Amino acid sequence: MNPVQPHLAASRHSPFDLGDEAAYVAWREQKLTAYPASVDELRVDVGDGFSLDAAEKAAIHRALARANFAIYRLADAATGDKALVRRLGRQFGLQRLDNNLCADEDAITSLRVVETRHGGEYIPYTDKRLNWHTDGYYNSPERQIRAIVMHCVQPAIEGGENALLDHEIAYIQLRDSDPAMIEALMQPDAMTIPPNIQNGRMLRPAQSGPVFSVDAGGHLHMRYSARTRNIEWKDDAITRRAADCLLGLFNGDSPYIFRHRLAAGEGIISNNVLHCRSAFSDDPAGGRQRLLYRARYFDRVSDPQGD
Repeated sequence: MNPVQPHLAASRHSPFDLGDEAAYVAWREQKLTAYPASVDELRVDVGDGFSLDAAEKAAIHRALARANFAIYRLADAATGDKALVRRLGRQFGLQRLDNNLCADEDAITSLRVVETRHGGEYIPYTDKRLNWHTDGYYNSPERQIRAIVMHCVQPAIEGGENALLDHEIAYIQLRDSDPAMIEALMQPDAMTIPPNIQNGRMLRPAQSGPVFSVDAGGHLHMRYSARTRNIEWKDDAITRRAADCLLGLFNGDSPYIFRHRLAAGEGIISNNVLHCRSAFSDDPAGGRQRLLYRARYFDRVSDPQGD
């Protein structure tokens, strides 16, 4: 069974056009036929992450084509630093880093438990459970996060498992249920994030936008958070039903959701798929603290022919 690209870049027809049912049906069949049965099919062993060989790069591209993410494992976990994260991104066409509020000076974020971060608690910097989301859902439309490289330097003593769901699968599940829900979630005011105000200073204005959108290359993009606080859904029946249906996708034993706890030297390259993280326990007194490096990009992973 040969995996296929999850989009029809060479076609004039878009599977994400609600008026083109034939394009959608063809793309849907290809997507579901190629979708992996387990997370093991998305793992790639890598010798030198600074210089992937052709076979390693092709394997990562195949995983991305099937599920929009790949898990890599370095031969030498000790080589996994920020320079590696940046170099991995560049090998897949990722150049434009999002220097977000909580990023380090080099625009790559060190994800570890901290006492406080910029005057308030941000869940990624605690040991609490992190709910389903795509990264940068609060960004403006022109600064959407298209891809992520996340590398594990040190896992937690216990917990910290990631769950991942390809956003294209979420699209299929909602569209098959009722195309009107997709239409509602593609509206420019479908989901609004209130302004971020701390100590009387506005760090970020309110941000409205669609949940699903299609980029200039014809790829599907998703902007989403399952948080109940600080999320304002458009106040109409179909949008509320669509939001409820999205939440329902994360419940139960879905065959489309993959779970993996990153070990030292492992990482994820992703076209910003839906993901969450379980709570975890650290042992800082014993010198064991969970540490991941995360790079967010305004670029999407380049297609193999574009490398």
